[in-house]
This record gives sequence, structure tokens and C-alpha cells, in this order.
Amino acid sequence: MTKNSAATQTKTGARKVAVVDDHPLVRQGIAALIAQEEDLEVCCEAEIAHEALEGMAKCPADVAVVDLTLKDSSGLELIKDIKVRFPKVAILVLSMRDEGFYAERCLRAGAMGYVTKEEPRQRILEGLRKVLAGRIYVSDKMATKVMGKIILGGQAGESLVDHLTDRELEIFEFIGRGVATREIADRLHISPKTVDSHREHIKQKLRIDTASDLARYAIQWVQCQKNL
Repeated sequence: MTKNSAATQTKTGARKVAVVDDHPLVRQGIAALIAQEEDLEVCCEAEIAHEALEGMAKCPADVAVVDLTLKDSSGLELIKDIKVRFPKVAILVLSMRDEGFYAERCLRAGAMGYVTKEEPRQRILEGLRKVLAGRIYVSDKMATKVMGKIILGGQAGESLVDHLTDRELEIFEFIGRGVATREIADRLHISPKTVDSHREHIKQKLRIDTASDLARYAIQWVQCQKNL
């Protein structure tokens, strides 16, 4: 549910923050953290993508905190939508997902920073201020990895999954969570035929021959991501 904050009238000159996370406790925790800062305030909260876009249209934000796992869409797709509709809004990703795999994709999609939910809460505030200043904010480890890929031509340490497009990765993860084709299509607002087409491309890129092998690989990959 979208919530526009009345606090926008209480902090003169504060930068406006939109918070997008489908877990109420996490969302409320971020809002409470920001409420303690004189230079930041929450202008809207949302748990799903379309509510986030609606809320940001009604209450313009300077920066958005976005989770990658949302009920109605991928956080990656939301990042892209925000950059199209609100190009001046800086984006900080806050996620449980592995920074080593997802941060670079988020930066390519238009985000400027990535913080994992396991890190100290102060990192969120630090990240917000850095991206508001127009600077990239990732961990030192991630920054080193990105520089290494630039120097080595983008090949070091890549897996076959790295070659999937964002949409293919999204469908691959749904497969790994046991979501049926029809439900994947409904969630992504595409046809089952399009899902099947993406599935075939995924099999080719991962060098997998059968649907059962793809499902097994996807399940193992999703489980591995949870355990990182």
C-alpha cells in the first residue's frame, strides 16, 4: 500500500526519499531510520512496483530505496521504469541478494548504489547521501570486482548465468522457485508463449537440453543464492 508521508512539511530543505519494499517491517524500519535525520525524509512508501510509481508521481522524490524482490515485478524492472519516468531520481538498492552477482546488473539498469540488508543500518544512510551526491556506492569488494572486469575484458569469474538477460534471469529464478509458466506470464504481464521462448533461450545459454535439467539447475542456483 502506498503511503505519502506528512513529514514532507516538517523538514525544510530535506531530500525526499521513496521507500519500496514488500516487507512492512523492513519498510517501516527504513522510514524510522530516515525520520531521525535532519537532511532526509520519506515522501512515500510502497510495497509493489506500480504503487511506487504512482506514489513518486504524486510526491516527487530525490532518491528511491528499492528492494529487488517485489510481489508484482522484478526490482530490476522497477529501476528501469523509474529511470524512464523520473530520470533525475537517484536509486539505492537494498536487498538480501548477493551483491557480487546483482550489483553490476542494478548499476547497468540505472541504480547508483547497492547495500545488502545484512549490513549495518548506517550504511543505508551513507549510501543515500552518496548517491544523492551523484556518486556510485558499493562495497570495496564489489568495486574491486568491477574494476577487475574492466581491466580483464569482462571475462574473469563469469558463470553461464551471467550471460542471461535481466528478463531471462527473472524467469530462471521463477523456475527455480517452482513457479509454473502460466503464473510467470501473469506476474510479468507477458504471454505463456513468450515465457516458453525465454525458457528455450535460457536452456541454450546454460547449455541445458531438457526442461527437467533446467528446473534442477534453477532450483540449485536459487538455493545457492539464499545460502550466500
